[in-house]
Amino acid sequence: MSNICSKCGLPKELCVCETIAKESQKIVVRTEKRKFGKIYTIISGIDITDINIEELTKKLKLKLACGGTYKGNQIVLQGNHKKQVRKILAAQGFAPETIEVK
Repeated sequence: MSNICSKCGLPKELCVCETIAKESQKIVVRTEKRKFGKIYTIISGIDITDINIEELTKKLKLKLACGGTYKGNQIVLQGNHKKQVRKILAAQGFAPETIEVK
């Protein structure tokens, strides 16, 4: 017996809740200079109740070949990856017009 999604009532294999949530996010990508002059890319505005932020962080770190973590509703990546992050997030199903790069 398959598990049923509590939001949409469909089986987990057919659940579209995460896809719908990805299209309605307002994501902001920016860089920040921190300790010892290191540059970090900060991705904020992701709703952690609808999207698995741990899995998204893992995919970003793998594609960008960098270190990073997630804290609250922010993903922090080591290095300046503003240009690449937009393409990767769009490939993951996020709407490109809702991703703002500062």
